[in-house]
Amino acid sequence: MSDLSAIIRYLKKQHVLSVCCRDGEAFWCANCFYVFDEAGMAFWIMTEADTRHGAMMAQQPQVAGTVSGQTKTVMLIKGIQYLGKAHLLQDEQEQRARAAYCQRFPVARAVSAPLWEIRLDEIKMTDNTLGFGNKNHWLRNQEKSR
Repeated sequence: MSDLSAIIRYLKKQHVLSVCCRDGEAFWCANCFYVFDEAGMAFWIMTEADTRHGAMMAQQPQVAGTVSGQTKTVMLIKGIQYLGKAHLLQDEQEQRARAAYCQRFPVARAVSAPLWEIRLDEIKMTDNTLGFGNKNHWLRNQEKSR
């Protein structure tokens, strides 16, 4: 059973994700600051298209990744694993995302790097604070209330 509100609360509190990309021959992972777009169930990240991960996302938009804290105590582990599709934002979408991104990370106002959206298709949240191995799942194609 999905508790989407717990997933959303967690994602709004965090600010760094890992994004794992691939092209025809290789895999690559990168860490990026993000803003979570609750309405679209997506992450907005800022990165140049000519970075290794940017070039891979442009070539193959299917990505996977994680969002997690850095606790040393197993019983306090909380984290997200996700699957999604990345694409460059344009026009009004890009302007809306840039405003939110710059509000969360004011230093980004000095950067003209493009913004990307990772549209989430699947989320699995582990929350050991609710009991060891507690899992919470969300799938876009099974979403009924949005």
